[in-house]
Amino acid sequence: MLVIIKILIAVVMLEHLYILWLEMFAWTSRGPKVFRQFPKELFPPTKSLAANQGLYNGFLAAGLAWTFFINDPLWAGRVAIFFLSCVVVAGMYGALTADKKIFFVQALPALIPLLLILFS
Repeated sequence: MLVIIKILIAVVMLEHLYILWLEMFAWTSRGPKVFRQFPKELFPPTKSLAANQGLYNGFLAAGLAWTFFINDPLWAGRVAIFFLSCVVVAGMYGALTADKKIFFVQALPALIPLLLILFS
């Protein structure tokens, strides 16, 4: 079970590293292809806002990566619970305020390892 949890945490971490890259470095090039519902002319003026969001996603990824370097399993689990919970809350908020598919793309992948940790 521990291996599965670590793999799922790594998937969530990699997803947030991708979001960091997209929002901080590829907002005006790749962003319009990913976020097709937004008019293309909105991307250049919102570049700094997206970069700020990307930085926050990087913090989430860093926190999840940190769990792999903590030797104490109890402490690693608590840190994972905190950062996975942050991702779930952010994903649920995004689903409620922006697009329902954010729940499935962001919140659900974090919710699965979170529940596995809590019930193992």
